[in-house]
Amino acid sequence: MHKVVLITGAAQRIGKETAKVFAEDNWNVIIHFNSSFEAASELAAELNAKREGSACIVQADLDLDADVERLIIESQKAFGRMDALINNASSFYSTPLPEISNKDWDKLIGSNLKGPLFITKGLAPMLEETKGSVINITDINIDKGLPGYSIYSAAKGGLKSITKGLAKELAPNIRVNAVAPGAILEPPGKSWSEEELAKIVSKIPLNRIGDESDIANTVKFIVDSRYITGQTINVDGGRSLA
Repeated sequence: MHKVVLITGAAQRIGKETAKVFAEDNWNVIIHFNSSFEAASELAAELNAKREGSACIVQADLDLDADVERLIIESQKAFGRMDALINNASSFYSTPLPEISNKDWDKLIGSNLKGPLFITKGLAPMLEETKGSVINITDINIDKGLPGYSIYSAAKGGLKSITKGLAKELAPNIRVNAVAPGAILEPPGKSWSEEELAKIVSKIPLNRIGDESDIANTVKFIVDSRYITGQTINVDGGRSLA
């Protein structure tokens, strides 16, 4: 029987590459998306063309409690088992202190912290049956502080803390870890200038920005590593050493 993974935010970028990495290892993939229906459908079609019935899509807005509950139920039914959960979906935008609103708080906490926690809660019984794994995607910058991104930082910092707490709480049958990407891609809607890119690369010992496969392959490695739990793995080319 094929193992099953749910990847939130799997229609594009890191989530999409992660879905492909798992599919290449003959996992069945549940592709979660919020608004990227076309991209999610194309990815599912691509994976199903390689192995029929190996992928499906589920829409959910992780800011909405009812959608999170529906995502859990549909994921449970999709293939009848769950071996890994990758909490990859994320919202990212600046919230300078004078401009912070309750809407910003709800949006950034909902998608980056509350959603992952409650999805994990809902799928924990199935993950326990398979001695499965949860991977939370955090951010290397939360330990240094991001001016103007206090809510995002609080959410990702909370997710890192939850990773450690749940690793203890859910052991020995479920492993919980996190992956913290460094400079991988420009934020949505932004392109780095040559000067900006050079400045970023100058701070990275490996002298390059990463790509989606660097994160996806690390996620898969941790899922396959049966003696790792409670860890946050920085995938940043050494940038966090500075």
